[in-house]
Amino acid sequence: MKNLYSKITILYVEDDISVIAFVKVLFKQKGIVNVTYASNGQEAYTLYEKNRYDLVITDMMMPIMNGFELIEKIKKIESHQVIMMVTGLDNKEDLIKAIELRVNFFVEKPINPQKFSAILCDGLSQVYQRQQLALSNLLLEQYRVTIDESTILSKTDLDGFITYANKEFCRVSGYTLDELIGKTHSIVRHPDMPQATFKDLWKTIKSKQIWKGKIKNRAKNGSYYIVDALVMPLLDVNGDTIEYIAIRHNITDLEDYKELLRKELILTTKGLDEKVHQVKEYEKAIDESASFSRTNLDGKITYVNNKFCSINGYTKDELIGKSHNILRDPSVPKEFFTNMWKTLKEKKVWKGIIKNRAKNGEIKYMDTAIIPIVQISGDVVEYMSIRHEVTELIALQKEIEDTQREVVFTMGAIGETRSKETGNHVKRVAEYSYLLAKLVGLDTEQAELIKMASPMHDIGKVGIPDAILNKPARLDFEEFEIMKQHAELGYEMLKGSNREILRTSAIIAHEHHERWNGQGYPRKIAKEEIHIAGRITAICDVFDALGSDRCYKNAWDLEKILDFFKVERGEHFDPQLVDLFLENLDKFLEIRDQYVDV
Repeated sequence: MKNLYSKITILYVEDDISVIAFVKVLFKQKGIVNVTYASNGQEAYTLYEKNRYDLVITDMMMPIMNGFELIEKIKKIESHQVIMMVTGLDNKEDLIKAIELRVNFFVEKPINPQKFSAILCDGLSQVYQRQQLALSNLLLEQYRVTIDESTILSKTDLDGFITYANKEFCRVSGYTLDELIGKTHSIVRHPDMPQATFKDLWKTIKSKQIWKGKIKNRAKNGSYYIVDALVMPLLDVNGDTIEYIAIRHNITDLEDYKELLRKELILTTKGLDEKVHQVKEYEKAIDESASFSRTNLDGKITYVNNKFCSINGYTKDELIGKSHNILRDPSVPKEFFTNMWKTLKEKKVWKGIIKNRAKNGEIKYMDTAIIPIVQISGDVVEYMSIRHEVTELIALQKEIEDTQREVVFTMGAIGETRSKETGNHVKRVAEYSYLLAKLVGLDTEQAELIKMASPMHDIGKVGIPDAILNKPARLDFEEFEIMKQHAELGYEMLKGSNREILRTSAIIAHEHHERWNGQGYPRKIAKEEIHIAGRITAICDVFDALGSDRCYKNAWDLEKILDFFKVERGEHFDPQLVDLFLENLDKFLEIRDQYVDV
């Protein structure tokens, strides 16, 4: 009893001091410590208003307010309060009134220790069962939300008709919920998929087994998407199938993992045994479909499934009791995990890509959702982690980005080569741009994007005639008007792309000749109207151009260049960026010296 009931709170109402002394002994023998005593009904009611109690034990006959009056008031606050009455109940009217007030248990006076203990155990057991039912309902809800947060989810009846689809299913397939409910999954079946796959699927799940495999689906707009699917039967307490649940992970594109959805599922009013059983079924669904771990409040691993171990190369014994630091890759900054824990401490779900290192040293990228598990009191009791490996997708994305970067750099170098400038010019401008972007406070991702896009600042020069582009003297008015067209030409070449790096390149090509005072070209926009990427590249391009030989001029010495920037601060260039450039000049000179023209 001590282990099960030690946290149950009791309000004991009795005006007889000798009875209180007697029951205190009984409570002590049973290991019950959370007991509050009141000497009359009014005192007890005041306590109850401030603090709820799991079990109320009250005498019937008391001064100021009797037991019946107290119970009546308590029931108005909490209609399901468990009540135990200690009384003689000498007449039939009192017994009927107690029943009408839904008193749960009766103990006769004088108190018999054995009977009191037996009835008390019944009362405590009822309270405990109610608490377990409430906890089970809460845990079931969190398991359901966990699945809905981290996957594409649908449910069907025994005939295969869709009864539920979450928002992610609708988003990826392009169908609305109304278009899906009542249909079979053939609505998204792709003609490339062989019929044998679905025959095997149905044969497997009808035998109450889990089916796993890859399926190619067709969205409403005719495009395809590929999912890693798990389909399993949900069983009732008798072992009969009541419905089928399908959990899928979109492996067509990494971006499909960035939108994880939450939807509250309506709980039914089944009994405690059924709730516990469903919790186990949902837990099994998670366990089969993903790398799964549980962590205590100190960050120590308390559970990992087999998939977690197979991905990372550790045994369960090597992981249990350790923190996830055992998997941490040293290249991941500490701020990443600081921000993650900040979110979790706020009882919010954290979602993101974690870079891990397996036991054999291999890098593993895991698309992760970490969910704080909250008990009825509102306190977090543990953290659940659902992880899907996306290492191949990350590698593919990196390869695409590297290819884009190489193409952008090469195209930028082509533009410079036409004007007889060296490829090192675009390298230096790229490195200068990254440094200045970080100095002004942009995050690493934004700074890296500007660095990759800045080599395209003069790509429009491919459309300028050689005679003007390489004229070994100052251009006249008409020639300069033609030269200025390279900003518009570059923008028109790049603006139609849906790639972020090329869209940023288009902005830089268009705006790197605009001036802070509004006297630049081609649009004469001013100050913050000029995109930060254009303002940054303008300084970096001019700094490098002034310090380099051109067909129409010799390189300036450093002192003359710095004087120029001081004069043009707030005129040609963003004054804040000029200040940062001058304050950190040594870092820019290091880059210049690293990429010297040969």
